[in-house]
Parts: sequence; C-alpha cells; structure tokens
Amino acid sequence: ASSVFSSHIQVSSRKTRRLLDKSKSFHVACGVAICLFSAVHVSAHLVNVVNFSLSYSDDFPALNLARYRGEVRLPNVSNHDHPVRSASVLFPGVTGVLLVLILLLMFISSSYCIRVSNYEIFWYTHNLFIVFYTILMVHMVGGALKYQTNLKAHPPGCLRTNQSNSKLQDEDLVQAEDDDIRCREDAHFEPHYPQTWLWVSGPLCLYCVERLYRYIRSSDPVTIVTAIRHPCNVVELRMLKKDFKARPGQYIVLNCPGVSSFENHPFTLTKCPTANKETFGIHLRVVGDWTDRFTQLLLPPPRADMEILPMVQQRRYPKVFVDGPFGGPSEDVFNYDVSLCVAGGIGVTPFACVLQALLDGWRGFRLQRLYFVWVCKEIQSFYWFAELLCALHKKLWQENRPDYFNLKLYVSCTESLQRMSEERYRPLSSRLLVGRPKWKMILDEIGKSNKKRVGVFCCGPKSISKTLHRLCNSTRSSGTVFEFNKESFS
Repeated sequence: ASSVFSSHIQVSSRKTRRLLDKSKSFHVACGVAICLFSAVHVSAHLVNVVNFSLSYSDDFPALNLARYRGEVRLPNVSNHDHPVRSASVLFPGVTGVLLVLILLLMFISSSYCIRVSNYEIFWYTHNLFIVFYTILMVHMVGGALKYQTNLKAHPPGCLRTNQSNSKLQDEDLVQAEDDDIRCREDAHFEPHYPQTWLWVSGPLCLYCVERLYRYIRSSDPVTIVTAIRHPCNVVELRMLKKDFKARPGQYIVLNCPGVSSFENHPFTLTKCPTANKETFGIHLRVVGDWTDRFTQLLLPPPRADMEILPMVQQRRYPKVFVDGPFGGPSEDVFNYDVSLCVAGGIGVTPFACVLQALLDGWRGFRLQRLYFVWVCKEIQSFYWFAELLCALHKKLWQENRPDYFNLKLYVSCTESLQRMSEERYRPLSSRLLVGRPKWKMILDEIGKSNKKRVGVFCCGPKSISKTLHRLCNSTRSSGTVFEFNKESFS
C-alpha cells in the first residue's frame, strides 16, 4: 500500500510540474485575453459616447457625458462644429487612450519576429506593464460612470411634483399618487468609487516582493573562472558563486551591467556544482546583439601592440550577476525508468548537464536507460560536448553497462561532409549518421525494447518538437506510453 501511495504522489507531482511548465503558454493566453476583452471594452465605450449624445436627457444632466443633444454626430451627418468633445477630454478618456496605446505597443512588440530580431524592444516595452497597471488603478477617477444615491426618495420612473405623464389616465395618476410614485426629491448621482486597486494591488505587491527577493539573491558576487571559445560561435563560461546549488535540467538568468543593466537572459546549466567541484557552467551561442557584446567583453580580440608580452597577464572578465537556479522540464529525465532526450543544435545544453551528472556519479535516481539523439547542421557542433560524450561512453563500458546509454548523432547538412577523424572521438564517429532522423522508426524501436512509460524530452526547433509531440500522442507501441516534455526559451 505504501508503494502505491508513493507512486501516486510521484505521478501527481509530475503532472503538477508538467502543468507549471506551461506557465509561458498560460501567460500568453492571459495576454491575448486581456487584448480581446479590452477591444470589447473600448467598443462598448464608443457606442456609449454616441448613445449619450443621441439620447441626451434634460431631466438628468448630471448623468450625461454629452453637454447637449447631438454633440457627437454620426459620420454621415454634415457637421461644421468640432466633433466629440465629451469623453475624450475627461480623465477616464485620457487614461483610457493611454492604456490602449500601451497595450497595443506591448502586444506588437511581443511578436516572435521582434523578439528574435531586437530583443531590447520586447524587453523594455514589456516592462511598461507597471505603467499600465498604475494607470489602470486610477482610470475610474473622474466620475465617467455614476450611480444614484437616493433610490428610495427618487425611485426609477417616478413623477416629479411639476411633472405629469401624458400616458397616465387621471384615475391611474391618482392611484400612482397613492402608491407613492411621486418623487419626493430630485435624483442625486455620485461617481463610482475606483475598485481596480482591490484586484491589482495584491498581485503587484507579490510581484514586487518576488523581484526584491530575486534582486537580493542575485546580488552576491559571481567569479568567472574561465571562458572558452568553441566552434560555430559558441562560448563556454565557467563560474563560481558561494552557496550555489543546482540540479541537472535547471537554468539561470544572467545579467551583465557592462552590456545592459536591465536585461536578463536565461541560460541552461551545462554543468552543476558538486561536492568536489563548486564551479558551474553554461554554453551560449552568439546569435544576437546582447550575446555578441557579452562575448566581446569575455574574449576581446588581441591588440596589435600586445601580441608579444613580456609576461603572462591575468585576463579581466566583466562583472556578471546570476539569479537562480530555476526549474525546467528536463529535471524529470531522472524520474522515468526510460528517457529519450532529443536535442537540436544548441538545444543540447539541458541534456549536457544530465550527461555530466551521470559522469560525475550521481546516485539515487530512477533512470535505468537513456536514449540520446542529437541533430546538428554542422559536424563541428558535436565538438562542444565531444569530450563529455566520450568520457561517459568509456565510463559505462568500464562499469559493464554499455546498454545504459544509447547515442545517435545526426548531421542534417549533407554538403561538404566531414568525419570526426580523431582517434579519441572514435565512439562518436561510429554513431554518426547523415540526414534527418526518422522519428517514428526511433519511437517504435524504443517502444519494442521498453514496455514501460517513456519520458520524451525535446529542446530544439519547432519542426522537431511538433513532430515528436504528435507522435507521442499517437504512438502506442506494444503498450508503451510516451510522455512529451519540451524546453523553450523563445
């Protein structure tokens, strides 16, 4: 019974973590919903502006936004006066226009093309949410919408003392007076009290507390131990931070004031600190302005007057701050009996940390067999972790566990093919394949060999992840169930 309860707890925890891994999708869905309902909200106000003008009431001037009937005219009606001077000059109208502009700017800058081409635009405009919610909390100030305060003394539809309703007959009028439908006083209206702060201030306070906590945690100094340049514009960074602990599959957020004080970028850990070695590492690919400037600070080009040095000088690295670690889907690799890790290009980074943990002799996990498929356009990319793959292969052979780790490498670009001719990389060259993987065939082979639940972990291009996700949902090879997990930082 205890084992059943324990397995139920693990399944529930796994489902909860898989749900939390969808936080980005939930964030996007909330953003789209806010935009859609804002469009409905603005459209309703525009209709109300016209209604206030066309249905101007002389009996209740305090309730009208328009100053006289016909102040806002329909487009087809000739008008030599200035149109719409009502709601737009009020405080709610001005703040409403600002809210729409900010929301539109945030929505456009959040598109994938802008995030990839110019991340700074996305980052700075997205932080306008603080201004957005601040304006939203005071948007109701100004009294555009009002409510009646004396409903008992002036019920809706009552007749004032100097007013008679032509639709009422004399006997009905007498009966109306008997039923107290006569107004005892004029209607009084008060603006609605702003209540948005009741819903917004709480989450904003939690956000500020979380940001303060992360600022304090990331303020500890980080020492850069070494920076290594790898083929295909990849830089390896080894760092040291006091009391820093992490698990394979987690990621950190890096900030370099020398590049930008306000920009923070996530990078998956490729090496976790251990009891014997406290350094941790990341691999970053130079693909944008931030990584390019950061790489120039890490590995500046040699100066012409310093080509010949009288003595070896210590390299000075820029100041960096590290926040984290944060959890990722790849943490669950060790929680399955069988796992399949699929990497595309630099997407190998979360799985490199898993392989490093196996090489360092981590114990106490559930994993019994690991399948690893790595797809790259250029053969030089495999050199990023060639030493790690060969060392792990050698260790497992020495421990008489060659079937524990199943490795396949694919070179998708068939032009100017080369081989890993070095003798020390022979275990990799024998597992190097040309072309694209046949994913259905790979899943079928794994399903026939393993009658268990298999965890599939993917970090790479959308084309690979979509194909794997579809196959995992449709493939049931001899009772094997494939559970899909995806890493994404886009």
